[in-house]
Amino acid sequence: MSKTNEGLMARRQSAVAQGVGQIHPIFTERAENSTVWDVEGREYIDFAGGIAVLNTGHLHPKVKAAVAAQLEAFSHTCFMVLGYESYIQVCEKLNQLVPGDFAKKTALFTSGSEAVENAVKVARAYTKRAGVIAFTSGYHGRTMAALALTGKVAPYSKGMGLMAANVFRAEFPCELHGVSEDDAMASIERIFKNDAEPSDIAAIILEPVQGEGGFYAATPSFMKRLRALCDEHGIVLIADEVQTGAGRTGTFFAMEQMGVAADITTFAKSIAGGFPLSGITGKAEVMDAITAGGLGGTYGGSPLACAAALAVIEVFEEEQLLTRANEVGAKLKTALTQMQAKFSQIAEVRGLGAMIAIELIENGKPAAQYCPKILAEARDRGLILLSCGTYGNVIRVLVPLTAPDEQIEAGLAIMEQSFAAAFNA
Repeated sequence: MSKTNEGLMARRQSAVAQGVGQIHPIFTERAENSTVWDVEGREYIDFAGGIAVLNTGHLHPKVKAAVAAQLEAFSHTCFMVLGYESYIQVCEKLNQLVPGDFAKKTALFTSGSEAVENAVKVARAYTKRAGVIAFTSGYHGRTMAALALTGKVAPYSKGMGLMAANVFRAEFPCELHGVSEDDAMASIERIFKNDAEPSDIAAIILEPVQGEGGFYAATPSFMKRLRALCDEHGIVLIADEVQTGAGRTGTFFAMEQMGVAADITTFAKSIAGGFPLSGITGKAEVMDAITAGGLGGTYGGSPLACAAALAVIEVFEEEQLLTRANEVGAKLKTALTQMQAKFSQIAEVRGLGAMIAIELIENGKPAAQYCPKILAEARDRGLILLSCGTYGNVIRVLVPLTAPDEQIEAGLAIMEQSFAAAFNA
């Protein structure tokens, strides 16, 4: 009997915990580059990219071949038991790619949340302090310590009680919602005055461009002020580049555009082209604050994922995907800005490189009611989109950088049709 989306959804609801969400009621049969086919044979243009995981597209031939070759050799030893060269090679590559004119070291893990938690562990060990400052609307993961850093309760920590202590929340600058850079810096000073001395703070963590929060980008001037503040007080600056990393913003890491370097950088998502790999890269003396055995994990730096990551880095070089990211971003911004002139609900089109968002506001208020309608309209027309934002009123575009121009243009045409249908309903 042939499978259907409806039938699989019924099985899912019976077998899978409801806490595991699913944005689209679609089940994938196969995928290639920026196209997905569901179990009923329907074709979709993928503007979601597995939430920024597929910058090199679904099953890039070079990534696929690298993983297949590794699978012929071995799939697992646990690097902490028996090492393998590909783990070292990935660390060497990241030490070169992560911005900062200083000696670096890297450790590999599996998920973005693991990377964030280990970055905080290293910062605490290095500074001998416990406090961490994170920002409103920031997203850093769903595990317990990462969840404490995430600046959004529903749905991530709703009903779970209070999160881990020693996390303090500063304001992220966002001119659209009335928070200036001065306001953001003042909020950190309030923490120092009301909650914790600078000497109690191990790290300040932020996304150079907020992901789940709505694709708000920090400015170089704000990042320079943060860097100066951290230097003044001996605080570790952590750049969470899980979503911005691996070329999405037009540079391999977004911090390359900020004029300063972080002490520790987290990465995951697109670094391995769909295979689970994450890590942290930082100043060598900071990274070495934890002794042998304090970092790691059974599957951290999987041989298969390391092979994929090395192939992804080669693809970026060979196919000039950083240039392509900026070309894709320009194409998206041009088309979406033209749509903005047609639809009053589109308040802003923004983003760095190909990390693009559209914020919807109506009568001066976030217009979250349109996002589910737009996603459904687009899906019915063959396009997969995602929403995000503190207020749930942002549409984000994370199309693979390898997507052909004609498919991007087709997706943009569907977006315009979907906006018209949702706004005029």
